[in-house]
Amino acid sequence: MRVSYPRTPHLPWSPGASADDVRSGGLDGLRGREVVVTEKLDGENTTLYRDGLHARSLDSGHHPARAWVKGLQGRIGPLAPAGWRVCGENMFARHSIAYRELDSWFYGFSVWDATDRCLGWDDTVRFLRRLGVPAPRVLWRGTFDERALRALRFDTERVEGYVVRTVEGFAREEFGLRVAKWVRPQHVQTDTHWMHAAVVENGLGPAAALWAVRSGAPADLPALLAAAGLDPAVEVTEAAGAAVEDVCARLDVLGRRGDARLAGVLAAALPGSNRARLAASLAGPLGMPLARRVADLVGLHPALQRPYPDEDRRAGLVRLAVAADLGVLHAVAAAVPAGRADAEAADAREQAEWSALHAEDAGLLGEAPLAALRTGLGEALAELGPDAADRCWAEAREAFALGRVTGVEDAVAAAWRWRSGAFPHLVQLVGPSGSGKSVFADGLPATAARISLDALREERGDRSDQRANADILRAGLDRLDAALARGGTVVWDATSLNRQQRSLVQGIAQRRDALVTQVVLLVGKAELVRRNTVRPHPVPSGVLAAQLRRFGPPYAGEAHRTWYVGEAGAVEDTAGTIGGEDA
Repeated sequence: MRVSYPRTPHLPWSPGASADDVRSGGLDGLRGREVVVTEKLDGENTTLYRDGLHARSLDSGHHPARAWVKGLQGRIGPLAPAGWRVCGENMFARHSIAYRELDSWFYGFSVWDATDRCLGWDDTVRFLRRLGVPAPRVLWRGTFDERALRALRFDTERVEGYVVRTVEGFAREEFGLRVAKWVRPQHVQTDTHWMHAAVVENGLGPAAALWAVRSGAPADLPALLAAAGLDPAVEVTEAAGAAVEDVCARLDVLGRRGDARLAGVLAAALPGSNRARLAASLAGPLGMPLARRVADLVGLHPALQRPYPDEDRRAGLVRLAVAADLGVLHAVAAAVPAGRADAEAADAREQAEWSALHAEDAGLLGEAPLAALRTGLGEALAELGPDAADRCWAEAREAFALGRVTGVEDAVAAAWRWRSGAFPHLVQLVGPSGSGKSVFADGLPATAARISLDALREERGDRSDQRANADILRAGLDRLDAALARGGTVVWDATSLNRQQRSLVQGIAQRRDALVTQVVLLVGKAELVRRNTVRPHPVPSGVLAAQLRRFGPPYAGEAHRTWYVGEAGAVEDTAGTIGGEDA
């Protein structure tokens, strides 16, 4: 069934309302509610379905400006549930405003389910992102405040207006109460209607290369790497191009769009990259969640290209599913050797495809295969505090990997031991010198005990003296053991650069039955060097360089939960939390 998008009423103070426009009958549907205000884009209202599309008029015919969005619908439409529709703005053709740096030629602003209900704003953005469609930029969000909205200011030569809607979803019949718009005065500023003039394309910005890949388009590798903040001068090899083409085909078969497809394409283009450096460099352009997923795909996929005991494979795959989307991971593992024709490459592909068969048989190749277990356990343990709930989830997923639990009921029963939260907590800081470990630790509750290897060196007379490192480490581990035995929260403040270093600490935590939270600090090399020159106790440049070479950040699942901290010093991503999302 085709549905025309409703006419959006003008706010009482909208100067662009004409005599035949719909005006809001009142603001009672907005008052007292959380609302989001987004930029109103100057395009053509367009609705996409699983099997087609139309402009505002249900019988809208062909126009050259609609050709591109038809191609987009062909890529993403089949992924929409039956009866759902995505409403948005076709921005291909210039109307009154000349856009020069659009993220895409289509922006979605609402999603409607099969019951004709508009999804809440946060669910809308998540749904659109999974399809590979951007949403208009948010100008303001909060409890409806007429004075705040009236005070919004922007360049009306570049912005047509704004739309305000409730963050909460609503039924179609409530549309006129929950949505309203402000439009600039005399917003139509051309003499000839755009449909009757030559089509002039609006301009795309650098991020358009990212959104194109998200939506299922072929990858323009030079543009993609530049948009991801990587050096555009890096030569795109023939092997990388072949791997990207291969991974795109595999991901399309799996129906992966959005960030999952983008992560797979970038990982296939960047095999062998240093994980820590890659995650830190991608965090700015892509955000920490996507950046660390790309880096982890780069680091994990070679493991699938090697033989593995079949009797242990399911448990290993479940553990991998905590760190990566297994469908994407297997696609990358099978595609990366595509540029090589030697026997070793053929064997690597064969191993990856054999692993994928096992993953498919175990039900782990779909998106978020552990989500039902996590959600069910979270609902059952909703009364617990976050530490106890996260511990129960960590233990449940390991029991699931080992086959000791098969569903939510088993997981709930198995979690009884940790529900009280009566266990010590270990916060293990991970990162090179200057990454902000001590500053982050300063922000933790003052009741936390803190063990710093630098402080132990200082007690011996010189915090920069590395000659007694073995003795310092033993003293630190002894103090850790004693502190965890007393209970409470203990912070391990040391670089913990590789798995071997981290395992010594985690062994003691396991013996004391502690909840382990790894805090991974990912900061770019240039910023680390800058910080090192101004810190009170700088390390020699050679030492810092060696640390960066050795730094292998932990993967999600190596501890009960993981927090990822960026250059600003705040947690920007998490893994292993019961309220989070799968990789």
